[in-house]
Amino acid sequence: MAKQLTADDAKQSLLGHVESKGHEIHLKYGPLLGWSQLQRLLGDRIYVRYPCEIIFDASGLQPGEFAHPNAKGANPTDGFIMAVHPLFEQQLDLVPALVLYQMVSVNYGEFASSEEAETFGSAALGITRDEYYAMLCELSDDLRGEEAPLDLQNESKCGGGGSCGCHN
Repeated sequence: MAKQLTADDAKQSLLGHVESKGHEIHLKYGPLLGWSQLQRLLGDRIYVRYPCEIIFDASGLQPGEFAHPNAKGANPTDGFIMAVHPLFEQQLDLVPALVLYQMVSVNYGEFASSEEAETFGSAALGITRDEYYAMLCELSDDLRGEEAPLDLQNESKCGGGGSCGCHN
C-alpha cells in the first residue's frame, strides 16, 4: 500500500532541497560569497531558476524591507528584477546575504517561506541558520533609521521570530 504524502512531507522535502542547493552554492561559489560571485550565481540556471538582475532602488520596497524580487512579466521566464535598498549599494559585500534570502521566492514562488529562505541563505553562506537570521535582523534594523518605524508585530522583514522583534 502506498503511503499518502502530507503537506508536512512536502514542506520537509522542500526544506531539504533548498538546504542541499544552498550547500552546493557554498561549495561552488564560496566560501566567501561576494558581489562578483553573486553576479555569476545569478546567471547559473542550476541555482537561479529564472533570469534575475539587481537594481538599487527602494521605491518598490515596503518600509524596512531590504530587498524584494519583482517579476518582469506575467511569466516567470521573463525574469525578475531584485530591488535592493540603496543603503546597501556602498556595501556590496552585504548584498549576497540579502539576495539569497529573496532567491527562494524567485525559484519557488509562494511555496517558499521564511524558513526555506533562512535555510537556503545560511547554507549558501556556510553559516548557521541562527547566525544568518541575526545578520538579516541587524541589516533590517539598519533600515529603521532610514525610514518610519515598523510595526514588527504585523510585518516580517527578516524572516521571523527572533531577537530583532520580527514575527512569522
